[in-house]
Amino acid sequence: MGFSQIPSGYYDSATGTGTTLKTQLFNIINNNTNSMSTANYGDLWTLYNQSAFKDNYYDNDQTIIDLYTEIPSGSDIYSFTPITNQCGNYSNEGDCYNREHVIPSSYFGGKDSYPMYSDAHFVFPSDGYTNGQHGSFPYGVVNSATFTSSNGTQKGNNLNSGYSVGYTGTVFEPIDEFKGDVARAYFYFITCYEDQLSTFYSNFSASDVSPMFDGLSYPGLSSTFLNILLTWNTLDPVSTYEQNKNNDIYVFQGNRNPFIDNNNYVNEIWGTPLSIESFSKLELTIYPNPLNGNHLNIGTKKALEVEIFNVLGKSILKQSISPKFNRVNVEDLSNGIYLVRLSNEFETITKKLIKR
Repeated sequence: MGFSQIPSGYYDSATGTGTTLKTQLFNIINNNTNSMSTANYGDLWTLYNQSAFKDNYYDNDQTIIDLYTEIPSGSDIYSFTPITNQCGNYSNEGDCYNREHVIPSSYFGGKDSYPMYSDAHFVFPSDGYTNGQHGSFPYGVVNSATFTSSNGTQKGNNLNSGYSVGYTGTVFEPIDEFKGDVARAYFYFITCYEDQLSTFYSNFSASDVSPMFDGLSYPGLSSTFLNILLTWNTLDPVSTYEQNKNNDIYVFQGNRNPFIDNNNYVNEIWGTPLSIESFSKLELTIYPNPLNGNHLNIGTKKALEVEIFNVLGKSILKQSISPKFNRVNVEDLSNGIYLVRLSNEFETITKKLIKR
């Protein structure tokens, strides 16, 4: 498999912001991708034998890079020889490596759903046992772990505070070295398949992972998990490992992950991570939602600043409220979907509003 770089002019039509830019990237990465439609799930074994997927970055021992067992700062407890240690059966961590759907395949229809099922931009080589522990749980910030892999990857209830506030169920958390990798895989998925997101959300049965998504083409992720992934994208910048994988995957299936090639696209589409202290103290509701009238009520025990954004990320309304004067006039808003940002000196939260 040959080595490739970004083709000249590949992103020339990516000129917008917000949902416009997201759709422009959707068109780019779904254009001239004939090999993507013909790639077979079994072909991923051959792809993983390319140099980009081997450890030339940490131990330099040419074993498979696995986000669940790789120990960046020391010697790996488990390592996998390409081809030789493919799964097969496993009963413990370190037995073999397989193909981890970072977006669980049950969310988009399972093994008969191509090209998603073999899309290498979010199907990573992975320790088989730890992959099984992930299952279809969302990614998040673990509060108290019920499982910990050899490199510190964890499973447990989500920490419902700070930047991960808004969810209390079971989540899976990779180590810091690979948090950005996971985030950029999700940004790719909700961009590459934006025209099918509502179908995935409505028709398939991955109930565990569905809290991550909102069923919309934009933003594509629910506010809690969008903020988690935006934070991870910032904390763990694009690595040489990701860049090299992106090049090999382009040869393999004919498209690229734009958020690896130009990480600025992430914030140009979805904005920056919210600055959050503790949402658990910010007890509020917005109602009615969906909204059929011209006034939005915000139930709050504190004075707040209200800012409403359209789907392009443009601020269209600002107002201060208090527990006594908590009504916002939205008669100038046309029907559609909006993001309502509520904040005070210490805390910020964003909620989705639908006006009909």
